[in-house]
Amino acid sequence: MSDADRVARVMALGFTERQARFLVTVMLHGGICIQRQYCASARLVHGDKTRAFFRELVAKRLATPYPCARSGARVYHMHNKALYAAIGEADNRNRRLMSVSRAIEGLIVLDAVLGAPKVKWLATSQEKLAYFTQTTRLRPEDMPQLVFQNAGGRTVRHFPDKLPIGVHPDGDTHEFVYVVNRQIPVDFRPYLYRHARLLSVLPAWVVRLLVPRHLEEAEFPFRRACEEELGARLAPSTVEELRWYFRARRALNEPGASIDRERFRRARRAFGGARYQVLYRHWLAHGDALINALDSPVLSEALARGSGRIESYVVHRRYHHLTPLVGTA
Repeated sequence: MSDADRVARVMALGFTERQARFLVTVMLHGGICIQRQYCASARLVHGDKTRAFFRELVAKRLATPYPCARSGARVYHMHNKALYAAIGEADNRNRRLMSVSRAIEGLIVLDAVLGAPKVKWLATSQEKLAYFTQTTRLRPEDMPQLVFQNAGGRTVRHFPDKLPIGVHPDGDTHEFVYVVNRQIPVDFRPYLYRHARLLSVLPAWVVRLLVPRHLEEAEFPFRRACEEELGARLAPSTVEELRWYFRARRALNEPGASIDRERFRRARRAFGGARYQVLYRHWLAHGDALINALDSPVLSEALARGSGRIESYVVHRRYHHLTPLVGTA
């Protein structure tokens, strides 16, 4: 379903075009919004029209308002199944109640999306998979994914991070948005590993870090992690030793395994850092394809010539006055 189709189907529920366009954007990018964001989208001064629009959403039970720390402020959660069904997303996870940190991340992402109206934003895993399958030589199994094994079988979830990917008007530059949500890049490194193969086949890309004001000190370690994973190519001998170490480490859990213990101790000391611990867990799920992508000079060369960029933006808007949301929910 195209964005125009989505907007038309929401308009059929009784909304104007600009109201419908905003609702579609909210539902696809987190499901959470505040009135200020509608004013930015519709280019309105906050007033009676905005308040009437949100009163209508609440009256029709399309959204639920949650009071915030600042008197009179409200966060609105779009959760109505019929509204999501109109855009083909009846089971979208954005309908679920969420933690306060997840809600604030959603508001930050929505601000970024609304601030770049000329960018085509890919929101759902289905449209990301369809777009990159059609525009690159990658197969679905090469795309960012998480694999879950259980008694019922094997489940593959493509583009599991639920973060938008933007296609710039030039058609070549692709923007990968990431919200910094802690002081150290524990979750960010796996995000980069999942996307390394995809980044390596794009003509131009930018990884954009959105840094909340209270986490401004985390900007440097996140940028450094990105430069390490994408810009610092390992020597071929190091890559070969890393492959051996990962295989030997996995073999330790197998009965009757025989490995070179002295070599293993040396490798464990060399690859004992946090970077390699995260990489090992990802390697267990995805195998050597990940190491091959990081071993390739493509990503480091893209950064060197500027077709690949790492950018960070400190978000100066305040969101913490919204923190009572979860307790109220």
